[in-house]
Amino acid sequence: MSSYLISNARPEGGEPADLLLRDGVIAAVGPVGTLDVPEGTDVIDAVGAVALPGLVDMHTHLREPGHEDAETVETGTRAAARGGFTAVFAMANSHPVADTAGVVEQVWQLGRDAGWCDVHPVGAVTVGLGGTQLSEIRAMAESRAGVRMFSDDGKCVHDPVLMRRALEYVKSFGGIIAQHAQEPRLTEGAQMNEGAVSADLGLTGWPAVAEEAIIARDVLLTQHVDSRLHICHLSTKGSVDIVRWAKERGVAVTAEVTPHHLLLTDELVRTFDPVYKVNPPLRTDEDVQALRRAVAEGTIDVIGTDHAPHTAEDKECEWSCAAHGMTGLETALAVVQSTLVDTGLIGWERVAQIMSRTPARILGLTDQGQELAPGATANIVLWEPSGQTPVDPTIHASKGRNSPYRGMTLPGGVRATFYRGHPVVRDGEPATPLTR
Repeated sequence: MSSYLISNARPEGGEPADLLLRDGVIAAVGPVGTLDVPEGTDVIDAVGAVALPGLVDMHTHLREPGHEDAETVETGTRAAARGGFTAVFAMANSHPVADTAGVVEQVWQLGRDAGWCDVHPVGAVTVGLGGTQLSEIRAMAESRAGVRMFSDDGKCVHDPVLMRRALEYVKSFGGIIAQHAQEPRLTEGAQMNEGAVSADLGLTGWPAVAEEAIIARDVLLTQHVDSRLHICHLSTKGSVDIVRWAKERGVAVTAEVTPHHLLLTDELVRTFDPVYKVNPPLRTDEDVQALRRAVAEGTIDVIGTDHAPHTAEDKECEWSCAAHGMTGLETALAVVQSTLVDTGLIGWERVAQIMSRTPARILGLTDQGQELAPGATANIVLWEPSGQTPVDPTIHASKGRNSPYRGMTLPGGVRATFYRGHPVVRDGEPATPLTR
């Protein structure tokens, strides 16, 4: 493989340094101008850029197989690389559902063939996401894909007996259940967050307690069976309080928040623009502020994009008929900078923690989320925090055009993404994928 010198970058926002990449790993790190650089090394000028370990997304919808009109593994991972991600976890709600070893191996192989980043399939907890029968959990865990996280995301595992059995089952091999916390009986016909805005608009409300009740139940089940639980897209102040309570008692629970729940509120639904229809729904400003504080204090462990591309037919229609979901891979780091870094709540070291190291640790990835030090796999994103990026979904790498930030100008931008030592993004644009 070629060698690359990243010159004058600031690792995790620290002092400027040079990083020499060779044969897919970080060969050396040192003060600017001090490294012994082999002849023919490709030099990348990174003045002003922050170097972070490649980002890891625990919550991505790649749609393939079955919904290739909305996204494919190739387009979704190209979008991921453009956003600075070097690993993504593909949720199971494809068609067919990823509830067998055959389907998860197909998704895993498509990721390897695409070459933009690592793709780790998430296995369904129940057959067909039906919520009545456990899927082939052990077979998926022992497949080439080596599945470790299981989720019916898009639907809640609402049966407490089935949830208990799933938690007990994955405990035997160190797996984790990721719950989409939504009590279905409390959200029948719901269109948006339940509150003042839903009352004004006459839309059926989606109460915060529908999320909080499931989280409370599941942390108690997790404590009872001594297993591991991950909460997907936590969205309310009350949910934060429950997770904090659980962690204080030593329950093995982790939680994620999406970028859109850190920035957007239910006031946007007054436009009736379906781009703002999402599951869980956009909440109040009080919830948004609580979520930001929870990231800063460590109650929320990771940022998960919940990247959910849709076709124009499914999204650009009247509100009640529109699909839930927003794209997010290419804008996640910009929203994190805007809501958490530029507000002074966290620094770049904490960004590396919540967007790379912690998700890698939770999911047992040994070659992702590493310190930017000699010997580490060269998964790196160069982020230019002083820049500004007007959001135009029509030029995104993702097939999805349903970005809630369209027309906004967000801070920062990806200058380069190195995946296993290979520059899959240069000057902010996809370059060439890694072949192996």
